[in-house]
Amino acid sequence: MNALSPLPPAILKRKAVVYVRQSTQGQVLHNLESQRSQYDLVNTARRHGFQQVEVIDDDLGRSASGAVARPGFERLVAWLCAGDVGAVLCLDASRLARNGRDWHHLLELCGLADARVIDQDGVYNPCSPNDRLLLGMKGTISEFELGILRARMLEAARSKAKRGELRINVPIGYIWHRDAGLGFDPDLRVQEAIRLIFSRFRELKSGRQVLLSLTQDKLSFPRPSEGRYMTSFDWTPIRYRNVISVLKNPFYAGIYAYGKSGPRAEIVDGRAHKSYGHGKPMEEWDIFLKDHHEGYIGWEEYERNLAHLATNAHRRKGGVKSGRGGRALLSGLMSCARCGCRITVTYPGQALSPVYRCDYMNTMLGHDRCVHFGGSRIDAAIAAEILRVVQPVAIEAAREAERMLTMASEERRRAAELDLQKAQYEAGLAERRYAACDPENRLIAATLERNWEATLQRLEACKMRVDVGEAPIVAVEPPDLEGLAEEVATAWNAAGVSARTRQRLVRTLIKDIVADVDEQSREVILTIHWQGGQHSQLRVKKPKPGQHGRVTSEDALTLIRSMAGRWSDSDIAATLNRMSLRTGCDHSWTAKRVSSTRKINGIRAYASADKQGGWLTMAEAAEKLGVTHHVIRRLIKEKILPAEQVMRHAPHQIRIVDLESDAVAEALRHRNAPCRDPRQTTLPMITNT
Repeated sequence: MNALSPLPPAILKRKAVVYVRQSTQGQVLHNLESQRSQYDLVNTARRHGFQQVEVIDDDLGRSASGAVARPGFERLVAWLCAGDVGAVLCLDASRLARNGRDWHHLLELCGLADARVIDQDGVYNPCSPNDRLLLGMKGTISEFELGILRARMLEAARSKAKRGELRINVPIGYIWHRDAGLGFDPDLRVQEAIRLIFSRFRELKSGRQVLLSLTQDKLSFPRPSEGRYMTSFDWTPIRYRNVISVLKNPFYAGIYAYGKSGPRAEIVDGRAHKSYGHGKPMEEWDIFLKDHHEGYIGWEEYERNLAHLATNAHRRKGGVKSGRGGRALLSGLMSCARCGCRITVTYPGQALSPVYRCDYMNTMLGHDRCVHFGGSRIDAAIAAEILRVVQPVAIEAAREAERMLTMASEERRRAAELDLQKAQYEAGLAERRYAACDPENRLIAATLERNWEATLQRLEACKMRVDVGEAPIVAVEPPDLEGLAEEVATAWNAAGVSARTRQRLVRTLIKDIVADVDEQSREVILTIHWQGGQHSQLRVKKPKPGQHGRVTSEDALTLIRSMAGRWSDSDIAATLNRMSLRTGCDHSWTAKRVSSTRKINGIRAYASADKQGGWLTMAEAAEKLGVTHHVIRRLIKEKILPAEQVMRHAPHQIRIVDLESDAVAEALRHRNAPCRDPRQTTLPMITNT
């Protein structure tokens, strides 16, 4: 090996490759002297006699440990295999590779292609045993140095992290102060955005419902303006990932965690590829320090939040999902007494009536379904039980609801005030920037003016939100809380009460329901676990196959029974519709539906030959007497002709014998007589002559 020794002409006819590499992006940005020295190797190659020199700098900022892909190094290997390279130049041989596999592979290729390796120490011939030994020792020493440096850096960081002093990246809402250390972000608007997420989750128990609630209130969430640095924020509409990241991050519970993620190695194209940032389970975290800093919530609340999120996403044993707003009152709240799994709900058919079933064993093991029953009767029974239990505490529940409503209103008002303060500052800053601008610089002045106008528009919008939140509440008389318990059922069945509201009330009172089916008695056994440790049991009759819960009202059945023997199905249907009575399926009545109802309930049909005592309708009575039905109606109104009605608005029923009475005959005889004043047939006793 001699730095001044001439190279063979056959090697000089090939091209020299200058390999430029630095390990990190920080070195690329700040260590510019090293870059200049590496690029100066082009002149070194020309002094050795090479006419063609190629520079490979694709691997700037990439480590040579073999954990990341290096396209520049792969291109160098391809040129060596093609026999186009006469020499490989680098500032130090360790720049080429810091792992044994790549290093020895490169030396093997250089030996086969008869290429030289040139660094600042001299020229090496991989075909020479002495030079090969020296290059191998350099590669081994370089790999050893890399391992020592990495181990020292990791151990230093770990030791500092054990004391909670390592300044790791912190989430939104926290900041590393220069002197005081870790603490809340001084921006109160940022703090309020974080606290709102936790307060809404305490109430709603669902991440998506928190998102919908905050979106409805038009609340924004901060996003770092400069990527990962928390120096300034852009306020954007809140997204689902913002809600979930806040709820799942233990840092908000006062936890200092280090080593939450680790590397993962895999074989890609025959090479070991290592990637970082793969999350590890909480029990495998390297460092876990409780009560390290002031948290937005406590550790117990953080664990409850994780449990709620887990049960909302998966069907687990013992978990209770939050109400999703479907028709089923007990969706996600019931568990199977036979297998312990969560009972699911389906909505088969067009009626969309809920059906509860547990088919976990059927799906996983091919066994029969555990339990299966309709949801209409079950929901009604649970609702009745809740109303019975909640009536004694209705007053306290009303006070709690009023308190929660006041807190929500206060949170919205507080957020609006912080937005207003921020908008006022931005508007003032935009105004000062516009005032300080040179009027002659029209392009900049126009841009600053537009920014000023935009900030003024945001300011007006914030003022409107604050004005709405501070609108005076009209004084009303306090409600009669003593009589509130009697109105609970009315409030539960009110038209404006949504299914989700009822679900939330159920979950407030009930912790879990264990369901089983007694096949012999055809009863659904419901074991209710109330909040607070109380237990109770309900037995609900399971309907027979084909039986449904839609039943004709008793008023309609009474009318049908009373009219069936005297009137046709069409007359009965018309009467039912005039009385605003509906079928069990909430339909209007027709002759066919009346007939079906009679057959189901065993009611005798209409017989034209036998009207049970010679009864006539108004039309039949008018035809028999030879008059119009208006005459018959007038006779009934004047109580000359007796008539009966089953109930109000039902058809009049007239006996045949009543048509032959003397009163009716007398009334019909005078029907066509002229109407005269009795005074016209009486002569006065004294006349004027």
